[in-house]
Amino acid sequence: MDLNIAVLSGDGIGPEVTNEAVKVMDVISKKFDHKINISEGLTGAIAIDRKGNPYPDETHQICEKSDAVLFGAIGDPKYDNDPSAKVRPEQGLLEMRKKLGLYANLRPTIVFESLINNSPLKKDRIQNTDLIFVRELTGGIYFGERGRKDNGNFAYDTCEYNRHEVERIAQLGFEMALKRKRKLCCVDKANVLESSRLWRETVQNMESRFPDVKVSYEFVDAVAMRLIQWPSEYDVLVTSNLFGDILTDEASVISGSMGLMPSASIGAKNALYEPIHGSYPQAAGKNIANPVGSILSLAMMFEHSFNREKESNIIKQAVQHSLKEKITTQDIHGNDKTYSTSDVGDFICNYINSFS
Repeated sequence: MDLNIAVLSGDGIGPEVTNEAVKVMDVISKKFDHKINISEGLTGAIAIDRKGNPYPDETHQICEKSDAVLFGAIGDPKYDNDPSAKVRPEQGLLEMRKKLGLYANLRPTIVFESLINNSPLKKDRIQNTDLIFVRELTGGIYFGERGRKDNGNFAYDTCEYNRHEVERIAQLGFEMALKRKRKLCCVDKANVLESSRLWRETVQNMESRFPDVKVSYEFVDAVAMRLIQWPSEYDVLVTSNLFGDILTDEASVISGSMGLMPSASIGAKNALYEPIHGSYPQAAGKNIANPVGSILSLAMMFEHSFNREKESNIIKQAVQHSLKEKITTQDIHGNDKTYSTSDVGDFICNYINSFS
């Protein structure tokens, strides 16, 4: 199988964790006789520094020609600490999502049994948690009209959605629910926001197409509480851009470390895979960042973009084995013996090589 993969390592720890995923990709390609062609591109702060643009045209062309994109992270303190900066790394990510049509973000939250005591929540609250958020990515308040008035003393950001945008994200949510526990939760704020009323109305109108899926409707503030109280009650949660951004970060800590979770951004023609953590500049270059989120993002790539479940499952099994054997970075077992970013990647690669 010939695969063309765009690799955008980005900023901070992005290059380090992405490198480990590429190592795993290489092992998988040899084991399953795939030919993988990698094309690298710049994005984020490093792209601003070198090209003056957080998502250069040449990077977009690389992504368009690829079968899937493996992404690291973006962000740099020199931009975070400068509110007046006109060009910012995060603009590159938004531009990439928009230009590639990546309208849906899939973010799972899984509790690994071997790490259940790492979670800040009690064991009985989180056991058997296996949920996934389907977050709309290219609409809402991040892309609506915004600006300043009254000499800069009045600011506004507009949340805008059309029915088609809601239908396509809900369609994906329903389809995922059918493959899982057949439960779908529409997360909104329909008691206050007109855009949320459109979300709820649209999902309600689609229910009859999926009679085997049990649908619930919850306000975003209630979900924020229940994610802490009983996260295992959820299966698939569909929500808007802003709500999804906040709730998925909340859900990510349930597993015990933000460095563990992968994500996928899905479009009609392409898809991007990335760990959910940020660029974590304090750890950049120290070989201490957790590569598991990036490696599991690779597993998602094989499953969702290429329908290669065997490859995906072997990667997941290798990660599970590394966690069980405590071959982990310091964010997981900080008080015990810990391993470097590259050590963890090597262990996972060796396990895959030994798998018969």
